Amino acid sequence: MKKVGILGGGQLGRMLLQSAANYPVITYVMESKDDCPSAHLCHHFTQGDIRHADDVYNFGKDLDIVTIEIESVSVEGLKRLQEHGVKIYPKPETLEIIRDKAVQKKFYSSNDIPTSPYVITNSRDDVKNNESMFPAVHKSAQGGYDGRGVQVLEDISQLNLAFEGKAVLEKKIDIKKEISIIIGVDNQDKTVIFPPSEMIFDPILNLLEYQLSPANLVEEVLWKVEAVGLSVVRNLNSPGIFAVEMLIDQQDNVFVNETAPRVHNSGHDTIEGNFSSQFDMLWRIMLDLPLGNTKKIMNSALINLIGQDNNPINEDSSALKEILKIENAFLHLYGKKECRPGRKMGHVTILDADRIGLVHVANKIRHIWEGK
Repeated sequence: MKKVGILGGGQLGRMLLQSAANYPVITYVMESKDDCPSAHLCHHFTQGDIRHADDVYNFGKDLDIVTIEIESVSVEGLKRLQEHGVKIYPKPETLEIIRDKAVQKKFYSSNDIPTSPYVITNSRDDVKNNESMFPAVHKSAQGGYDGRGVQVLEDISQLNLAFEGKAVLEKKIDIKKEISIIIGVDNQDKTVIFPPSEMIFDPILNLLEYQLSPANLVEEVLWKVEAVGLSVVRNLNSPGIFAVEMLIDQQDNVFVNETAPRVHNSGHDTIEGNFSSQFDMLWRIMLDLPLGNTKKIMNSALINLIGQDNNPINEDSSALKEILKIENAFLHLYGKKECRPGRKMGHVTILDADRIGLVHVANKIRHIWEGK
């Protein structure tokens, strides 16, 4: 059996391990805390720092395959493993492009991939000198996730909210829809595309509130989304799973916002909603097995369960009991010990042939959860 390591022990690693039960693999996880969501689901757990090159190398040197569930992994450590003969998903060179938003933006520009106009800034003075970009979105080049490291700047009066240090100042797009598309690439460069999802964000937390899949797109726009997504992954030149997030403006122009070179929150609904989930697909890719079927079984919606307070979530939760009464609702808790405001504690996927029904039930679940 192949020995497969996952760097990072959060909820993405947890769901990847749940899917691993279907395959002949021995699983290994490295994370800094031994009470992380993935720790008890793998065959072997190592406590270590995924950002430290030596820790990454020592963790993976005796394994066949190593993948990531978060971008903040030592690229140097991954390169050493690759030179040692370990297969890495995605390739370290690909992660090197993606993990720095400034480098990522330059990658889009150099490969003629449509993205919003931008400048690289290193200080608030740089932002001030590019007032023509306003209204803008300012993104810290490294370390941001789940809405952190992103600041909307409507005009120069909000300069004090801009980031010091390396960042990307993007011209704000007049958004009609925000779309995510998951694409799998195998070791022979064959690709599969999941139906795109439409994402609805919490305007305050800048977190995914809920999403609908498949997205309601006219055929011409769907073709653009698929073509742009394929252009991104082909130019990244790596096998693996990629989530390409895009913005569609009022004129139906498509712009790449960001890419994640891994399984992604926007693909969680594929567990119940598609014949092959994003997690199953990554195992097929890593084990060099035939690619799965990405077709939808039924329309789906995904609702993030965001921490509202510091109260732990357990079997006595009245909100969870109410959610589980809903027909075709599938609950996923992430096993996080600490519940705090703004933290992703789980998600619910709902299936329905009727899209209007999906939106209704999605809002019902949100209200149940927020009133817990």
